[in-house]
Amino acid sequence: MPSSNPLPPKENALFKRILKCYEHKQYKNGIKFAKQILSNPKFSEHGETLAMKGLTLNCLGRKEEAYDHVRRGLRNDLQSHVCWHVYGLLQRSDKKYDEAIKCYRNALKWDKDNIQILRDLSLLQIQMRDLEGYKDTRYQLFMLRPTQRASWIGFAISYHLLKDYEMALKILDTFRNSPMICYDCEHSELLLYQNMVIQESGECEQALKHLDKYSDQICDKVTVKETYGKLRLQLKQYPAAVQVYKDLLNINPENTMYYVRLAKAERHDKPEETLAMLQRYEELFPRALAPRRLQLNYASGPEFKALVDRYLRKGLHKGVPPLFVNLRSLYTDQNKAFVILSLVLQYKEALKAHGHFSDEEKDNPREPASALLWTYYYLAQHYDHLGLTEKALHEIDAAIEHTPTLIELFVTKGRIYKHAGNVQEAYKWLDEAQGLDTADRYINSKCAKYMLRANLIKEAEETCEKFTREGVLAMENLNEMQCMWIQTEAANAYKRLGKYGEALKKCHEVDRHFSEIIEDQFDFHTYCMRKMTLRSYVGLLRLEDVLRAHPFYFKAAKCAIEVYLRLHDDPLPDPTQTQEIDTENLAPSELKKLRNKQRKQRRKAELERQQAAQAQEKREQHNKSRQQTDPDLEQPTLDELIPEKLERADDPLEQAIKFLQPLQELAANRIETHLMAFEIYIRKGRTLLMLKSIKRAHGLDPNNPYLHTCLVRFMLHTFQSPLEWAVSEVVKRQTSGIYTSLTPMQLNREFLKANRNSLPHLLQAARMMYVIDPSDQGTALYLISNFDLESVTLQTCTEVLESLRNGDLGPPIPNLIDKFVVRCHKRFPYATAFRPPETKATTNHQEKENFIKN
Repeated sequence: MPSSNPLPPKENALFKRILKCYEHKQYKNGIKFAKQILSNPKFSEHGETLAMKGLTLNCLGRKEEAYDHVRRGLRNDLQSHVCWHVYGLLQRSDKKYDEAIKCYRNALKWDKDNIQILRDLSLLQIQMRDLEGYKDTRYQLFMLRPTQRASWIGFAISYHLLKDYEMALKILDTFRNSPMICYDCEHSELLLYQNMVIQESGECEQALKHLDKYSDQICDKVTVKETYGKLRLQLKQYPAAVQVYKDLLNINPENTMYYVRLAKAERHDKPEETLAMLQRYEELFPRALAPRRLQLNYASGPEFKALVDRYLRKGLHKGVPPLFVNLRSLYTDQNKAFVILSLVLQYKEALKAHGHFSDEEKDNPREPASALLWTYYYLAQHYDHLGLTEKALHEIDAAIEHTPTLIELFVTKGRIYKHAGNVQEAYKWLDEAQGLDTADRYINSKCAKYMLRANLIKEAEETCEKFTREGVLAMENLNEMQCMWIQTEAANAYKRLGKYGEALKKCHEVDRHFSEIIEDQFDFHTYCMRKMTLRSYVGLLRLEDVLRAHPFYFKAAKCAIEVYLRLHDDPLPDPTQTQEIDTENLAPSELKKLRNKQRKQRRKAELERQQAAQAQEKREQHNKSRQQTDPDLEQPTLDELIPEKLERADDPLEQAIKFLQPLQELAANRIETHLMAFEIYIRKGRTLLMLKSIKRAHGLDPNNPYLHTCLVRFMLHTFQSPLEWAVSEVVKRQTSGIYTSLTPMQLNREFLKANRNSLPHLLQAARMMYVIDPSDQGTALYLISNFDLESVTLQTCTEVLESLRNGDLGPPIPNLIDKFVVRCHKRFPYATAFRPPETKATTNHQEKENFIKN
């Protein structure tokens, strides 16, 4: 396009070369040509050249210089669409999308029909989900380039996303009737997309007619049949739906959804009817596993026993490791679980006695020797699932004695110890399994995960190094690969160890991964329209809208919020302020201890500095090697996450809110979100936001024990802090449906009376009892210490012990704590958290002796 401040032919040729270098990512050459233009005194302040030089500098990571040049260029030529466009690109690179959109709009004022600016604007609008603006921009592009497929498709999608299905379908129909269309796979995808739009508009009959008309032109025949089946079910055309799903089962008899929908199409009212249908298909497809497994869901009584007997025998005979996982969903029915146990115990005795599954089969050929092994293996998983640790260990030990080289046995033994509360022993068995096959990446990853659960971070990194790139630290390589499971586990391990900066670093890394995934949408906005993968594209947009609802983000955000709350309540000391110790009045022995302690701290600090220097050196080598392979491709890096800075944030609560906000939007169905929100807002003293969190949590689970603590503390807050009249009225009106008690003590008593048989509820009531009136500590401790632990979970007992130790129920009482530990040890003998005091003392003494020897 013509420039508002044109250059002479020689300089104009150089300017075009700058543009070419930018497009080909030859940034250094681009700067060289820009200098040639700007070195001429006549053009030293040429706006568009300054802007392009700034854009190129930005690509080299020199951000401050880039902004300086672009702003200078813009000041010198405010009417240049190039300067405004470049400024928008700069803002976009900093993820300031709203500002970038403003810049693009200013550029369009001076060149309203610039295709490239309109395309860039449309990308940002769909990225920001400005759907109305996107529709207008796509309309302009459509009017400028009506012969391009992307113009039609983008225009139609803009209406589809706005749920104007009628207009979207009109555009698609007109486009399909145009001479631009080719009858190939892309046209097939377009037809399926059009059918999807019709379905979303609610016109199922029209969708069915559309499918009837164009099914011959669609290449994906399975999707056509599946759509037929779904539409006929929605329209209650059951006979036709039955035929469709029968055809689909002939194609894939292992798809369980086809059987479920076929049962719905045949309108089965009783489980017996579905069972009969599945038995027919078992005969029709004798090699298919799905109909045999689904029968177990619908059978009951003697029929279930016969079916599961046959299923178990076949699995144990062949040696199917995931047999228990396959049947675990049946354990919700206690009768079925009992039948399975009785059968497997019978198999074990018979196999041990004469090598058959039952005494009646003595004359038949013997089962393979591995059948007894897999029976032990199944029983171990069965008992572990029911929480019977001792029996589970007995069975898995028998299996290991039978075949001491099977990796699955060691993995299962580690899992049993993990469920029993002994993470140290669990990781040892996973390490043993990993040693049996060092080339198995799954076992390697599982072992690293168990090590992190045992807070052995360094060992976990060494384990992961076997499968990461050489020359790069394992954790850095895993961060590059966006391996979020290990980062969330590492964050929680650092949190347990009190290394809050390292924990926050991992949480921020996970947050950056999600930001990068959202940024990666830019690659698909144009690609999907060009390749006609329109259904996948719309699915991608909808997935990205709820991306941070993913469990990985929730775990990282929860960890970060808990750490920031801890740092707000108990800030870390300033490292610059050294404590002055009166060494003159210390005894010689104490002075010696102090000197030794200081010496160890200096050694540790020196070692950490050396490790950090080595890591930095490896990082620099890695960056150099990348630059050598592609010297012109130099990209700016994100700000480095420094643990020391993260754990000393100026306002930890504001940092916590940054992690909370996506959860409030996308994980509002989880009560933990609103409980964490309350914890933040009560520290900020935001009454109405506390009330909002309480109402949302109450709507999800009114009897949640942690919600009760929030209610009591909220009442105390409203009593102790004078509220404005309007706020007070809102609180009264909104809490009338949540609690009717007049005082916190009355509310706590009512809650305690209603939940006397639940230790989690009792614990929170006891905590609030002490908060309301510290003189009630004795009563609170009596309620907790005398509760029957028979039906209590390991997690609840651990939480009670932590509350007794950290002062939630008043000043800790050692004798009471020791007695509670002994009771918990009887209930959970394998859990390390409840080792009796003498056992711990012996263990600590042995560890000290081993340390001295080493």
